[in-house]
Amino acid sequence: MSVLCYNKGCGQRFDPENNPDDGCTYHPGVPVFHDALKGWSCCKRRTTDFSDFLSIVGCTKGPHNKEKPPEPVKPDVTSSGEKKESDEQRPKFNEYIISAPKPQEAICRPSPDEPMVRMQHKISASLKTALEKLKLSENAAEKKEEDSDEIKIGTSCKNGGCTKSFDGSASNSDVCLYHAGFPIFHEGMKYWSCCKRKTSDFNTFLSQEGCTKGTHLWRKKDAGKKVVPCRFDWHQTSTQVIISIYAKNSIPELSYVDANSTTLNIHVIFEGEKEFEQKISLWGVIDVSKSVINMMAAKIEVAMKKSEPMSWARLDLPPPVTPPKEEEKKTEEDDCDDEEES
Repeated sequence: MSVLCYNKGCGQRFDPENNPDDGCTYHPGVPVFHDALKGWSCCKRRTTDFSDFLSIVGCTKGPHNKEKPPEPVKPDVTSSGEKKESDEQRPKFNEYIISAPKPQEAICRPSPDEPMVRMQHKISASLKTALEKLKLSENAAEKKEEDSDEIKIGTSCKNGGCTKSFDGSASNSDVCLYHAGFPIFHEGMKYWSCCKRKTSDFNTFLSQEGCTKGTHLWRKKDAGKKVVPCRFDWHQTSTQVIISIYAKNSIPELSYVDANSTTLNIHVIFEGEKEFEQKISLWGVIDVSKSVINMMAAKIEVAMKKSEPMSWARLDLPPPVTPPKEEEKKTEEDDCDDEEES
């Protein structure tokens, strides 16, 4: 009876009675995710696309492994679902709440409904060179595909979470079980945005069966544009706030930032088919006419001129606090009355 191999990067089934020393091609290392690049610690290949990362062929040969790795120890949780923290796990600093600008500042704050203006952008020489090289390689790839439209046997499905490979024309009629969302890695947990089955173990995450039925995708270009998450952070000087968006090879003609004094609408197309959008309600006030987008090969910097030379406590305004409903207020008042009577 065949069993599943748990070596990283393999995922095939094998016969334990017939398990040669070089029957498995796998990765002995661990997955590495850094600056939007994905790869394995045991080999040098890196990619920004998650489906490409999953299809990276192993760099080591050995026997198949039927032993499932143990699940990591899960932290204790309270009845409300929150993690219990020991004294050693608690942060060694005092917690504090960052508030919105003071009321007197808020009086002068411009309305978020002001007309939006498209920021001017500057394109670096490094981005122009990268896009020219990318265009040449895409043209060569398109020409190669035109010469041969045939799908090779063994081509893996590009849908996220699908482990099937092309095995002839009959594969086109197979039902594809895949994840329509995108992978999320946050605070040690790994899951797909479409079904949110969280796990801390990478192998368990890879083996999660898809939650959507459809047809297989053998060619990546058929996917079209796809909205994806993109890492970004910010820093400030006395006169500027700079947002760094780590999107490689962004397309200047299709990427833009619309802004007014207190709001940003970011829209970036990068690496051909990837799309990133983000709306930010700024903590402070900016001068849009003196702000600029610097587009580089590895990232985009949105350099915003502060209207006043003051330090921002954070990049965006905290969400507004929803006042309690009338019924909740009434219940609280009744509870207080009962306590006074007792």
